[in-house]
Amino acid sequence: MDGYYAFMLVATALVLMMTVPALALFYGGMSRSKSVLNMMMMSYVAAAIVGILYVAVGWSMGWSGDGTFFSDPFELLWLDGVATDGYVSVMFQMTFAIITVALISGAVADRMKFSAWVLFVPLWALLCYFPMAHMVFSCTDDSLICGRIGAQDYAGGTAVHINAGVAALVLVLLLGKRLGFGKEPMRPHNLTLTMLGAGLLWFGWYGFNVGSIVFGGESPESDMAQFFSETGRTFANTTLATMAAILGWLIVERFMHGKATSLGAASGIVAGLVAITPAAGAVDIEGAVAIGAIAGAVCAWAVSWKFKLGYDDSLDVVGVHLVGGVIGTVLIGVFSTSDGAGGVDGLFYGGGFGSLGDQALGALVAIVMSAVITLVIGLVIKYTIGLRITDEAEVEGIDFDQHGETAYDLHTSLSSGGSTGVLAQATRPVSEGANA
Repeated sequence: MDGYYAFMLVATALVLMMTVPALALFYGGMSRSKSVLNMMMMSYVAAAIVGILYVAVGWSMGWSGDGTFFSDPFELLWLDGVATDGYVSVMFQMTFAIITVALISGAVADRMKFSAWVLFVPLWALLCYFPMAHMVFSCTDDSLICGRIGAQDYAGGTAVHINAGVAALVLVLLLGKRLGFGKEPMRPHNLTLTMLGAGLLWFGWYGFNVGSIVFGGESPESDMAQFFSETGRTFANTTLATMAAILGWLIVERFMHGKATSLGAASGIVAGLVAITPAAGAVDIEGAVAIGAIAGAVCAWAVSWKFKLGYDDSLDVVGVHLVGGVIGTVLIGVFSTSDGAGGVDGLFYGGGFGSLGDQALGALVAIVMSAVITLVIGLVIKYTIGLRITDEAEVEGIDFDQHGETAYDLHTSLSSGGSTGVLAQATRPVSEGANA
């Protein structure tokens, strides 16, 4: 299937684009102006670290051999034994690992040491993401979530979104609140960047969901037929769930706050994409619209929990990815159809509570596993090199403190022999002022 190979090359590039630059732009615009470079750097450095680590041991832990939690981490060290025509599968799964880790960064904006992030990224990928990816995506009888439990997850509701959302919550609790949280406004500094990032995420998500097809392998003809039918379903479901989520978010936002905002629309896009990710191949169009609308509405309400409960999730990773991931994963048990990828009828289609129970248990396992492992990693870093920058650095801005840069240079630099206009006068030293 030469066409399929080309399709997967494009899908892989789309998923990589979801992190760099889409997520970086989305989070960067939501950050304060003194934090935007650090926020974007967290996505870029996550891509570099996780990419190398995935090729070294991540693929073998997730995809070689059998096992409940992970495969033999040394069986395919540095992809030894993987044919070059299999590299596209490695690269595709690598991009999933990258964006999962990068998603966590939005919760810790403004205050996490860059060195702590650089240490957290490989430890969390190695100890949390790679094993969970094996339990979800490498679906053997021994793998826990999709094998023993039987929970469906088309493209990562558990391994990606619930996993990242729980890790974000744990890190937030270990770091503590930003200075002034709940007392002073901490508004996004550039919603244009956020809207652009959200649009690119939506575009890239077609690689994420549609590229996640797994063939039955009965014959080339049956695989081709599956390709045409299943990719059409996942493409339509991804599109319509996202549209429904935008509307669901804006309606709730208008009811709660009196305004329908651009930030709400951008956040609704992501909430819908998150929720439909595990369900993309399992539900029909009506189910996709329902899941998207529910996710948009509930996530719009969930982002306000941080003020009521007192945890400082800077860019709403918990409210969108954890809550949206749970919604999408559990609702498979309600809306799945027997002609979908999992071949199971949900509660609304006469399947009873069996699938719903499997989905809820799968989500619970992901929550507990991610919470425990992240807590251990976070505590080790906190009591060794430290997690948080100083109060003085936070006030000054994490961009300058951690990187020696600022995102926006608003000072005009002119040569001494340049213009003599108003701008030149304004930039002269005091000694060259009225007494010159």
